[in-house]
Amino acid sequence: MDLFNEVPIPADVTELLVQGEQPFKAFKTFRDSAIFTNKRLIVRDSQGLTGKKVEIYSLPYNSINMWSSENAGKVLDINAEIELWTRAGHIKIKVGKGCDIRAIDMLLAQAVLNH
Repeated sequence: MDLFNEVPIPADVTELLVQGEQPFKAFKTFRDSAIFTNKRLIVRDSQGLTGKKVEIYSLPYNSINMWSSENAGKVLDINAEIELWTRAGHIKIKVGKGCDIRAIDMLLAQAVLNH
């Protein structure tokens, strides 16, 4: 998965949220968006030529066992990455230059460590 830049939280994301869940940040991905909430990471993936079919991935923070972040020492780095080790497996996220990797790292820390 690639995160390109921060975007406004999509208006229709509220239909995906459970009671008490709040969206924090959203990022543009290759085909749609990734939304960090106070409970999970939601990835929306539009499919097909028209993009009408949408696949939703949901990663609860309590399933994250460990994570790492890597960059070249600059806040906005073109080669930054975040890796998540979860009960479901290993996930690698490339972070584009339009994203603040330290802010994402802090968002994950707050979400995972406060669960």
